[in-house]
Amino acid sequence: MSYIIGADCIDVLDRSCIDVCPVDCIYEGDRKSYINPHECIDCGACEVECPTAAVFVDRKARKDPDLAVFMEDSRAFFELPLPGRDEPIGNPGGAQKLGVVGVDTALVAEY
Repeated sequence: MSYIIGADCIDVLDRSCIDVCPVDCIYEGDRKSYINPHECIDCGACEVECPTAAVFVDRKARKDPDLAVFMEDSRAFFELPLPGRDEPIGNPGGAQKLGVVGVDTALVAEY
């Protein structure tokens, strides 16, 4: 199980979720944040803290096609090369180590 950030985060980037994440698994794109499913420990702190209710658990996405799009989008953010990058982000071991990514997936860029 992991958490996912959906459409309500686009162009908001409140950072509340980033501030409370105990394992630093929330990465900042240009218009949206993304939770690395391999680094997330499923504590739920981000879901509670999000002021726009953009964070949800992945099992909800398995039941709702509108949310499932963001589950796949989150995977794409980490597993496919983003625009302007030669390599996928992968699992760098923390967002602070990587810094602000500054680019989004095609889905979010076109949103």
